[in-house]
Amino acid sequence: NHNEIPPYSVRNIIIQKFKNNRCWHGFGDKRTLLHCWWECKLVQPLWKTEWRFLKELKVDLPFDLVIPLLCIYPEENKSLCEKDICTHMFIAAQFTIAKIWNQSKCPLTNEWIKKMCYMYTMEYYSCE
Repeated sequence: NHNEIPPYSVRNIIIQKFKNNRCWHGFGDKRTLLHCWWECKLVQPLWKTEWRFLKELKVDLPFDLVIPLLCIYPEENKSLCEKDICTHMFIAAQFTIAKIWNQSKCPLTNEWIKKMCYMYTMEYYSCE
């Protein structure tokens, strides 16, 4: 049945490359993809900063991991423009998190903003 969740769901996938299976940030959680991208205490400030920016832009989205990680948006009244802005912000955050993946520090907001500026600059010049 294609509706069943496979036993290797994203929530359970563990990054197997290392002997120690715990979060390298020292929070004791298992080193799963879900933990590294969303649940870890070191990446949460960056995601919360993104939601504050969205609120200032009058984009009201629930604080839900499926939105930035899978680009699944709530169906109610989300315009294409809002989705485009959000998608760029979320991709920039993912790049920022990946850049410091195995370091014991929080992704910096200014790194995230620089990545967004770079993405928009590249998109602008690729359209000419």
